[in-house]
Amino acid sequence: MKITVHSSKAVKPAYGDTTTADVVPLTVFDKANFDTYVSVIYAFRPPSPANVVLEAGLSKALVEYREWAGRLGVDGDGNRAILLNDAGARFVEATADVTLDSVMPLEPTPRVTSLHPSGDDAHAEELMMIQVTRFACGSLTVGFTAHHMVSDGRATSNFFLAWSQATRGVDVIHPVPVHDRASFFSPRVPPQVDFEHRGVEFKPSDKLDVDGHVDVNSDGEVVTQKVHFSREFISKLKALASSGCGGHRTYSTLQCVVAHLWRCITTARGLDADVSTSVCIAVDGRARMSPPVPDGYTGNVVLWARPTATAGDLVTAPLHHAVGLIKREVARINDGYFKSFVDFANSGAVEEERLVSAADAAEMVLSPNIEVDSWLRIPFYELDFGSGQPFLFTPSYLPVEGLLILLPSFSGDGSVDAYVPLFSRDMDTFKNCCYVLPELS
Repeated sequence: MKITVHSSKAVKPAYGDTTTADVVPLTVFDKANFDTYVSVIYAFRPPSPANVVLEAGLSKALVEYREWAGRLGVDGDGNRAILLNDAGARFVEATADVTLDSVMPLEPTPRVTSLHPSGDDAHAEELMMIQVTRFACGSLTVGFTAHHMVSDGRATSNFFLAWSQATRGVDVIHPVPVHDRASFFSPRVPPQVDFEHRGVEFKPSDKLDVDGHVDVNSDGEVVTQKVHFSREFISKLKALASSGCGGHRTYSTLQCVVAHLWRCITTARGLDADVSTSVCIAVDGRARMSPPVPDGYTGNVVLWARPTATAGDLVTAPLHHAVGLIKREVARINDGYFKSFVDFANSGAVEEERLVSAADAAEMVLSPNIEVDSWLRIPFYELDFGSGQPFLFTPSYLPVEGLLILLPSFSGDGSVDAYVPLFSRDMDTFKNCCYVLPELS
């Protein structure tokens, strides 16, 4: 597959006149998130709108989402901020010399990185970069590369939807974007730090995050396996988890799938029984905080739950043990926890103790732990530029050992696709157990 880039330009908001430049300070949630770019790819069957139509829609959407046309910088107090300078989002036009079907399925391998702009470019300044690639058959891929400190997955998806709505000529963007980052997360007076945030969301700036982890230079290739869990398989997982508790509890798809994968990955890694392993699960605070944060909020509102167990207990205990650990720990990340985090992050302790975000984009090996980004509730398949929804959505190639991404299957029948990166030496064992239902004991 040869990709030829024909143009690359900065697309600016479609204002009649130049607007006033503003500065939006990053919130404590923005600063706690990963300081890196994230890339995803959509695929559409023909027909699709012309590039000039997509570009015009993007320009209109940027009027509503000025963040993505801005740049990262600092405000007057030296705090990191988004500069709303309307410098523009990057828009790349490309073609492929093959049909899309000939390179399907689009698996998360290095090959797919040619379908989106790279955030690794040292000269990259844009916060949003988009590449539209037209294939010989008329199919279209749209690759997004967005900076994670600007927004979480939910908010970034809202921007994608706004772009598609603007392209279709919709009068009112939905959900309505909410840009006020100052008023939602004010610390309480007096502050109430009821939970420990050191070593959780924050770590010392001079502490290398290698305790208990495999050496990042460990000899081994990281490969990604796409696992498809059918609706029937998930239903059986749920029944097993519930039966283990006497049938009195119900568990979510996320809880059961993550518990199953956690156990399978731990088995595949061959961890010693007394090794501690945790699963880091992103928790959206929009509905958990009181008052709730609007669906259209454009920044980050994510913290992480970290259920933990020894490897021996995890793989020998019944499935409901792991599911229960996950359910309890995710429930603990509630309104009180989110507000405790806000109070601690604004207390001055972070600056005094020289703490930094524990979210480390440079960490490439997570063993003995795993991290889960669940995109199960993000409406990826609602993206429609006027000629139909995408038939495929996939994350890009991201070879971070132990970083799992879960998303709804494009079939729309309740099945789930999981992208699981592991060392190649562990992958055969993982594939042998991931489709096997755990025994009820």
